[in-house]
Amino acid sequence: MKVTFVTPRYATEVVGGAEYAARMLAERLVSQLGWTVEAYTSCALDMDTWANYFDQATQDVNGVAVSRFSATQTRDAKFLHTSLRVHARPALATRALQEEWIDQQGPLVPELLDALTSSDSDVFVFYPYLYYPTVRGLPLVAKRSVLHPAAHDEAAIRMSIFGEVFGTASGLVFQTDAERRLSESLFPISHHPQLLLGLGVDPQPGDEAGFREIAGLGDRPYLVCLGRVDAGKGTTLLARYFAEYKKRRPGPLALALVGAIKDQLGGHDDIVLTGLVSDEHKWGALRGAEILISPSPFEAFSLALVEGWSAHKPVIVNASCIATREHVERSRGGLWFDSYTSFESALDKVLGDSKLAMQLATHGQSYVDERFRWPALIDRYGKFLTRVAERSQMKVAT
Repeated sequence: MKVTFVTPRYATEVVGGAEYAARMLAERLVSQLGWTVEAYTSCALDMDTWANYFDQATQDVNGVAVSRFSATQTRDAKFLHTSLRVHARPALATRALQEEWIDQQGPLVPELLDALTSSDSDVFVFYPYLYYPTVRGLPLVAKRSVLHPAAHDEAAIRMSIFGEVFGTASGLVFQTDAERRLSESLFPISHHPQLLLGLGVDPQPGDEAGFREIAGLGDRPYLVCLGRVDAGKGTTLLARYFAEYKKRRPGPLALALVGAIKDQLGGHDDIVLTGLVSDEHKWGALRGAEILISPSPFEAFSLALVEGWSAHKPVIVNASCIATREHVERSRGGLWFDSYTSFESALDKVLGDSKLAMQLATHGQSYVDERFRWPALIDRYGKFLTRVAERSQMKVAT
Protein backbone atom coordinates (compact mmCIF):
# COMPACT_ATOMS: atom_id res chain seq x y z
CA MET A 1 0.00 0.00 0.00
CA LYS A 2 1.33 3.42 -0.98
CA VAL A 3 -0.02 6.56 0.67
CA THR A 4 0.76 10.22 -0.01
CA PHE A 5 0.09 12.85 2.65
CA VAL A 6 -0.50 16.40 1.40
CA THR A 7 0.04 19.15 3.96
CA PRO A 8 1.03 22.85 3.91
CA ARG A 9 4.17 22.08 5.97
CA TYR A 10 5.91 18.86 6.93
CA ALA A 11 8.92 18.95 9.22
CA THR A 12 10.09 17.77 12.61
CA GLU A 13 10.30 21.45 13.53
CA VAL A 14 6.48 21.70 13.33
CA VAL A 15 5.51 20.49 16.79
CA GLY A 16 1.77 21.04 16.97
CA GLY A 17 -1.46 21.28 15.04
CA ALA A 18 -2.74 19.43 12.00
CA GLU A 19 0.64 19.09 10.31
CA TYR A 20 2.18 17.48 13.37
CA ALA A 21 -0.77 15.09 13.52
CA ALA A 22 -0.28 14.19 9.85
CA ARG A 23 3.40 13.41 10.48
CA MET A 24 2.57 11.20 13.45
CA LEU A 25 0.12 9.17 11.36
CA ALA A 26 2.46 8.96 8.36
CA GLU A 27 5.42 7.73 10.40
CA ARG A 28 3.36 5.04 12.12
CA LEU A 29 1.91 3.72 8.88
CA VAL A 30 5.54 3.05 7.97
CA SER A 31 6.76 1.68 11.30
CA GLN A 32 3.67 -0.27 12.31
CA LEU A 33 2.16 -1.43 9.00
CA GLY A 34 5.25 -1.37 6.78
CA TRP A 35 3.55 0.75 4.12
CA THR A 36 5.27 3.03 1.61
CA VAL A 37 4.47 6.58 2.65
CA GLU A 38 5.44 9.90 1.10
CA ALA A 39 4.47 13.49 1.75
CA TYR A 40 3.99 16.42 -0.62
CA THR A 41 4.37 19.80 0.99
CA SER A 42 5.77 23.30 0.62
CA CYS A 43 9.32 24.46 1.35
CA ALA A 44 7.98 26.72 4.09
CA LEU A 45 8.43 26.57 7.83
CA ASP A 46 6.72 29.88 8.75
CA MET A 47 2.98 29.64 8.12
CA ASP A 48 2.52 33.40 8.49
CA THR A 49 4.57 34.17 5.37
CA TRP A 50 5.11 30.83 3.56
CA ALA A 51 8.66 32.00 2.81
CA ASN A 52 10.71 29.16 1.33
CA TYR A 53 12.94 27.75 4.07
CA PHE A 54 13.87 24.25 2.93
CA ASP A 55 15.38 23.34 -0.44
CA GLN A 56 13.05 22.02 -3.12
CA ALA A 57 14.02 18.37 -2.88
CA THR A 58 12.97 14.98 -1.56
CA GLN A 59 14.39 13.71 1.72
CA ASP A 60 13.69 10.93 4.16
CA VAL A 61 12.08 12.09 7.41
CA ASN A 62 11.72 9.15 9.80
CA GLY A 63 10.91 6.74 6.99
CA VAL A 64 8.63 9.07 5.03
CA ALA A 65 9.82 10.40 1.64
CA VAL A 66 9.07 14.12 1.92
CA SER A 67 8.97 16.06 -1.36
CA ARG A 68 8.97 19.83 -0.91
CA PHE A 69 7.86 22.34 -3.54
CA SER A 70 8.71 26.04 -3.60
CA ALA A 71 5.94 28.53 -2.96
CA THR A 72 5.69 30.98 -5.85
CA GLN A 73 4.62 33.85 -3.62
CA THR A 74 4.68 34.78 0.05
CA ARG A 75 1.69 35.99 1.98
CA ASP A 76 1.48 39.79 2.15
CA ALA A 77 -0.78 42.55 3.44
CA LYS A 78 -3.35 41.90 0.71
CA PHE A 79 -4.34 38.70 2.46
CA LEU A 80 -5.59 40.56 5.55
CA HIS A 81 -7.71 42.87 3.40
CA THR A 82 -9.16 39.97 1.42
CA SER A 83 -9.82 38.02 4.63
CA LEU A 84 -11.79 40.91 6.11
CA ARG A 85 -13.98 40.97 2.99
CA VAL A 86 -14.49 37.21 3.01
CA HIS A 87 -15.08 36.77 6.72
CA ALA A 88 -17.64 39.57 6.88
CA ARG A 89 -20.11 37.42 4.90
CA PRO A 90 -18.41 34.13 4.01
CA ALA A 91 -21.52 32.35 2.77
CA LEU A 92 -22.17 35.17 0.30
CA ALA A 93 -18.60 35.70 -0.94
CA THR A 94 -18.37 35.52 -4.70
CA ARG A 95 -16.55 32.65 -6.34
CA ALA A 96 -13.88 35.03 -7.62
CA LEU A 97 -13.29 36.43 -4.13
CA GLN A 98 -13.04 32.95 -2.64
CA GLU A 99 -10.54 31.88 -5.30
CA GLU A 100 -8.48 34.98 -4.59
CA TRP A 101 -8.56 34.24 -0.86
CA ILE A 102 -7.41 30.63 -1.35
CA ASP A 103 -4.44 31.71 -3.47
CA GLN A 104 -3.43 34.41 -0.99
CA GLN A 105 -3.94 32.04 1.94
CA GLY A 106 -1.41 29.74 0.35
CA PRO A 107 1.02 28.16 0.31
CA LEU A 108 0.91 28.64 -3.46
CA VAL A 109 2.68 25.52 -4.74
CA PRO A 110 1.51 24.76 -8.32
CA GLU A 111 4.29 22.19 -8.86
CA LEU A 112 2.83 20.13 -6.03
CA LEU A 113 -0.40 19.87 -8.02
CA ASP A 114 1.52 18.60 -11.03
CA ALA A 115 3.17 15.95 -8.84
CA LEU A 116 -0.22 14.74 -7.61
CA THR A 117 -1.52 14.03 -11.08
CA SER A 118 1.51 11.93 -11.97
CA SER A 119 1.69 9.95 -8.69
CA ASP A 120 0.83 6.25 -8.50
CA SER A 121 -0.22 6.33 -4.83
CA ASP A 122 -3.16 4.21 -3.78
CA VAL A 123 -4.52 6.91 -1.46
CA PHE A 124 -3.91 10.64 -1.00
CA VAL A 125 -4.45 12.01 2.50
CA PHE A 126 -5.14 15.77 2.66
CA TYR A 127 -4.69 17.47 6.02
CA PRO A 128 -6.25 20.02 6.89
CA TYR A 129 -9.13 21.45 4.81
CA LEU A 130 -8.22 25.13 4.85
CA TYR A 131 -5.20 25.59 2.57
CA TYR A 132 -4.30 25.80 -1.11
CA PRO A 133 -2.77 22.29 -1.42
CA THR A 134 -6.04 20.71 -0.25
CA VAL A 135 -8.47 23.01 -2.05
CA ARG A 136 -6.62 22.82 -5.37
CA GLY A 137 -5.14 19.35 -5.02
CA LEU A 138 -7.90 17.13 -3.68
CA PRO A 139 -10.21 17.44 -6.74
CA LEU A 140 -7.34 16.29 -8.99
CA VAL A 141 -7.23 12.87 -7.28
CA ALA A 142 -10.73 12.82 -5.85
CA LYS A 143 -11.39 9.08 -6.30
CA ARG A 144 -8.32 8.23 -4.21
CA SER A 145 -8.65 11.03 -1.67
CA VAL A 146 -9.15 11.07 2.10
CA LEU A 147 -9.71 14.38 3.86
CA HIS A 148 -8.78 15.07 7.47
CA PRO A 149 -10.61 18.40 7.81
CA ALA A 150 -9.31 19.36 11.27
CA ALA A 151 -12.34 21.63 11.20
CA HIS A 152 -13.60 23.98 13.85
CA ASP A 153 -16.30 26.62 13.89
CA GLU A 154 -14.74 29.56 12.09
CA ALA A 155 -15.92 32.00 9.43
CA ALA A 156 -13.89 30.53 6.56
CA ILE A 157 -15.54 27.10 6.72
CA ARG A 158 -18.80 28.70 5.60
CA MET A 159 -17.37 29.58 2.19
CA SER A 160 -19.06 27.57 -0.55
CA ILE A 161 -15.73 26.48 -2.01
CA PHE A 162 -15.17 24.24 1.02
CA GLY A 163 -18.45 22.46 0.42
CA GLU A 164 -16.92 21.24 -2.83
CA VAL A 165 -13.77 20.08 -1.04
CA PHE A 166 -15.66 18.12 1.61
CA GLY A 167 -18.12 16.76 -0.93
CA THR A 168 -15.44 15.59 -3.37
CA ALA A 169 -13.41 13.54 -0.89
CA SER A 170 -13.83 9.76 -1.09
CA GLY A 171 -13.30 9.42 2.64
CA LEU A 172 -13.40 11.68 5.69
CA VAL A 173 -11.49 11.25 8.94
CA PHE A 174 -12.63 13.19 11.99
CA GLN A 175 -10.89 13.67 15.30
CA THR A 176 -13.99 14.15 17.46
CA ASP A 177 -17.74 13.69 17.18
CA ALA A 178 -18.04 17.45 17.59
CA GLU A 179 -15.96 18.00 14.45
CA ARG A 180 -18.05 15.48 12.55
CA ARG A 181 -21.33 17.07 13.68
CA LEU A 182 -20.11 20.51 12.68
CA SER A 183 -19.04 19.27 9.24
CA GLU A 184 -22.31 17.41 8.65
CA SER A 185 -24.31 20.47 9.69
CA LEU A 186 -22.56 22.51 7.00
CA PHE A 187 -22.13 20.01 4.14
CA PRO A 188 -24.16 17.04 2.75
CA ILE A 189 -21.53 14.42 3.59
CA SER A 190 -23.36 11.98 5.84
CA HIS A 191 -23.31 9.33 3.07
CA HIS A 192 -19.52 9.57 2.64
CA PRO A 193 -17.30 6.86 4.19
CA GLN A 194 -16.14 8.25 7.53
CA LEU A 195 -13.83 7.34 10.38
CA LEU A 196 -13.72 8.82 13.87
CA LEU A 197 -10.04 8.51 14.77
CA GLY A 198 -8.34 11.10 16.94
CA LEU A 199 -4.62 10.85 17.66
CA GLY A 200 -2.41 8.63 19.74
CA VAL A 201 0.10 9.55 22.40
CA ASP A 202 3.35 8.05 23.67
CA PRO A 203 3.71 9.16 27.31
CA GLN A 204 7.20 9.70 28.68
CA PRO A 205 8.57 10.01 32.23
CA GLY A 206 9.82 13.53 31.56
CA ASP A 207 12.27 15.65 33.53
CA GLU A 208 10.33 17.70 36.06
CA ALA A 209 13.42 19.00 37.83
CA GLY A 210 14.96 20.06 34.53
CA PHE A 211 11.80 21.86 33.50
CA ARG A 212 11.51 23.67 36.80
CA GLU A 213 15.10 24.82 36.39
CA ILE A 214 14.72 26.19 32.85
CA ALA A 215 11.40 27.83 33.76
CA GLY A 216 12.77 29.33 36.98
CA LEU A 217 9.90 27.88 39.00
CA GLY A 218 11.84 26.45 41.90
CA ASP A 219 9.45 24.42 44.04
CA ARG A 220 6.37 26.57 43.33
CA PRO A 221 3.06 24.93 42.38
CA TYR A 222 2.06 25.81 38.83
CA LEU A 223 -0.55 25.45 36.12
CA VAL A 224 0.65 24.54 32.62
CA CYS A 225 -0.60 25.45 29.17
CA LEU A 226 0.95 23.65 26.19
CA GLY A 227 0.93 25.21 22.72
CA ARG A 228 1.67 28.36 20.81
CA VAL A 229 1.51 31.60 22.82
CA ASP A 230 -0.94 33.30 20.51
CA ALA A 231 -4.05 35.38 21.16
CA GLY A 232 -5.93 33.16 18.73
CA LYS A 233 -5.05 30.18 20.92
CA GLY A 234 -6.55 31.82 23.99
CA THR A 235 -3.31 32.51 25.83
CA THR A 236 -3.95 36.27 26.13
CA LEU A 237 -7.32 35.52 27.71
CA LEU A 238 -5.73 32.95 30.02
CA ALA A 239 -3.02 35.38 31.13
CA ARG A 240 -5.63 38.01 31.91
CA TYR A 241 -7.80 35.60 33.87
CA PHE A 242 -4.82 34.21 35.76
CA ALA A 243 -3.59 37.69 36.69
CA GLU A 244 -7.03 38.50 38.07
CA TYR A 245 -7.08 35.18 39.94
CA LYS A 246 -3.77 35.99 41.61
CA LYS A 247 -5.13 39.36 42.76
CA ARG A 248 -7.95 37.55 44.49
CA ARG A 249 -5.93 34.50 45.56
CA PRO A 250 -2.39 35.68 46.44
CA GLY A 251 0.16 32.93 46.89
CA PRO A 252 2.94 30.98 45.21
CA LEU A 253 0.86 29.55 42.31
CA ALA A 254 2.41 30.22 38.88
CA LEU A 255 1.32 29.75 35.27
CA ALA A 256 3.76 28.21 32.76
CA LEU A 257 3.06 28.80 29.07
CA VAL A 258 5.07 26.21 27.17
CA GLY A 259 5.33 26.66 23.41
CA ALA A 260 6.46 28.88 20.58
CA ILE A 261 5.90 32.56 21.35
CA LYS A 262 3.98 34.47 18.70
CA ASP A 263 2.40 37.16 20.89
CA GLN A 264 4.19 38.77 23.79
CA LEU A 265 2.23 39.15 27.02
CA GLY A 266 2.45 41.92 29.54
CA GLY A 267 4.97 41.13 32.24
CA HIS A 268 3.61 39.36 35.31
CA ASP A 269 5.80 37.88 38.03
CA ASP A 270 3.71 34.71 38.22
CA ILE A 271 3.47 34.00 34.47
CA VAL A 272 6.40 32.21 32.83
CA LEU A 273 6.89 31.89 29.05
CA THR A 274 9.39 29.15 28.26
CA GLY A 275 9.27 29.08 24.47
CA LEU A 276 9.73 25.71 22.80
CA VAL A 277 11.19 22.99 25.01
CA SER A 278 12.39 19.43 24.48
CA ASP A 279 9.97 16.51 24.77
CA GLU A 280 11.68 15.54 28.01
CA HIS A 281 11.03 18.96 29.49
CA LYS A 282 7.50 19.11 28.07
CA TRP A 283 6.60 15.87 29.83
CA GLY A 284 8.38 17.14 32.91
CA ALA A 285 6.18 20.25 32.77
CA LEU A 286 3.10 18.05 32.64
CA ARG A 287 4.24 15.70 35.40
CA GLY A 288 4.93 18.58 37.79
CA ALA A 289 1.82 20.66 37.08
CA GLU A 290 -1.25 20.90 39.26
CA ILE A 291 -3.60 21.30 36.27
CA LEU A 292 -3.33 21.48 32.48
CA ILE A 293 -5.23 24.50 31.11
CA SER A 294 -6.45 24.54 27.49
CA PRO A 295 -7.72 28.09 26.79
CA SER A 296 -8.03 27.77 23.01
CA PRO A 297 -11.52 28.34 21.55
CA PHE A 298 -10.48 26.72 18.26
CA GLU A 299 -9.20 23.15 18.40
CA ALA A 300 -10.20 20.20 16.23
CA PHE A 301 -8.79 17.66 18.70
CA SER A 302 -6.18 18.96 21.20
CA LEU A 303 -3.30 16.58 21.64
CA ALA A 304 -2.33 18.62 24.70
CA LEU A 305 -5.38 17.27 26.57
CA VAL A 306 -4.49 13.70 25.67
CA GLU A 307 -0.93 14.29 26.87
CA GLY A 308 -2.13 15.93 30.08
CA TRP A 309 -4.38 13.02 30.92
CA SER A 310 -1.58 10.59 30.03
CA ALA A 311 0.48 12.38 32.67
CA HIS A 312 -2.45 11.84 35.09
CA LYS A 313 -3.45 15.49 35.42
CA PRO A 314 -6.89 17.10 35.65
CA VAL A 315 -7.68 19.63 32.91
CA ILE A 316 -9.65 22.83 32.53
CA VAL A 317 -10.77 23.88 29.04
CA ASN A 318 -12.43 26.78 27.26
CA ALA A 319 -16.13 25.95 26.88
CA SER A 320 -16.19 27.75 23.52
CA CYS A 321 -14.15 24.93 21.97
CA ILE A 322 -16.55 22.17 20.98
CA ALA A 323 -13.80 19.56 20.67
CA THR A 324 -12.12 20.03 24.05
CA ARG A 325 -15.43 20.44 25.84
CA GLU A 326 -16.58 17.17 24.28
CA HIS A 327 -13.45 15.44 25.56
CA VAL A 328 -14.05 16.77 29.07
CA GLU A 329 -17.73 15.85 29.15
CA ARG A 330 -17.18 12.33 27.78
CA SER A 331 -14.16 11.55 29.93
CA ARG A 332 -15.31 13.28 33.13
CA GLY A 333 -11.65 14.22 33.33
CA GLY A 334 -11.88 17.97 33.81
CA LEU A 335 -13.91 21.15 34.04
CA TRP A 336 -14.61 24.02 31.65
CA PHE A 337 -14.94 27.80 31.88
CA ASP A 338 -16.92 30.33 29.87
CA SER A 339 -16.15 33.47 31.89
CA TYR A 340 -13.76 34.70 34.54
CA THR A 341 -16.22 33.67 37.25
CA SER A 342 -16.37 30.06 36.05
CA PHE A 343 -12.57 30.05 35.54
CA GLU A 344 -12.06 31.06 39.16
CA SER A 345 -14.61 28.53 40.34
CA ALA A 346 -12.99 25.70 38.37
CA LEU A 347 -9.53 26.49 39.71
CA ASP A 348 -10.81 26.75 43.27
CA LYS A 349 -12.56 23.38 43.00
CA VAL A 350 -9.60 21.46 41.62
CA LEU A 351 -6.87 23.15 43.66
CA GLY A 352 -8.91 22.96 46.84
CA ASP A 353 -9.94 19.32 46.62
CA SER A 354 -7.16 16.79 46.10
CA LYS A 355 -9.67 13.93 45.93
CA LEU A 356 -11.56 15.63 43.08
CA ALA A 357 -8.29 16.39 41.27
CA MET A 358 -7.29 12.72 41.52
CA GLN A 359 -10.69 11.53 40.28
CA LEU A 360 -10.60 13.86 37.26
CA ALA A 361 -7.07 12.79 36.38
CA THR A 362 -7.95 9.10 36.67
CA HIS A 363 -11.08 9.46 34.53
CA GLY A 364 -9.07 11.32 31.90
CA GLN A 365 -6.29 8.74 31.84
CA SER A 366 -8.82 5.92 31.41
CA TYR A 367 -10.45 7.82 28.53
CA VAL A 368 -7.09 8.07 26.75
CA ASP A 369 -6.23 4.42 27.40
CA GLU A 370 -9.52 3.32 25.82
CA ARG A 371 -9.38 5.56 22.73
CA PHE A 372 -6.01 7.05 21.94
CA ARG A 373 -3.20 4.51 22.08
CA TRP A 374 -1.23 4.19 18.87
CA PRO A 375 -1.25 0.47 17.96
CA ALA A 376 -5.03 0.05 17.91
CA LEU A 377 -5.55 3.49 16.41
CA ILE A 378 -3.18 2.85 13.48
CA ASP A 379 -4.73 -0.56 12.86
CA ARG A 380 -8.16 1.07 12.46
CA TYR A 381 -6.73 3.83 10.30
CA GLY A 382 -4.94 1.40 8.00
CA LYS A 383 -8.11 -0.62 7.46
CA PHE A 384 -10.04 2.54 6.56
CA LEU A 385 -7.43 3.72 4.04
CA THR A 386 -7.38 0.24 2.52
CA ARG A 387 -11.15 0.31 2.02
CA VAL A 388 -10.95 3.72 0.33
CA ALA A 389 -8.22 2.43 -1.99
CA GLU A 390 -10.24 -0.69 -2.85
CA ARG A 391 -13.35 1.36 -3.63
CA SER A 392 -11.37 3.66 -5.90
CA GLN A 393 -10.02 0.68 -7.82
CA MET A 394 -13.56 -0.68 -8.21
CA LYS A 395 -14.71 2.66 -9.60
CA VAL A 396 -11.89 2.65 -12.12
CA ALA A 397 -12.69 -0.93 -13.14
CA THR A 398 -16.35 -0.08 -13.76
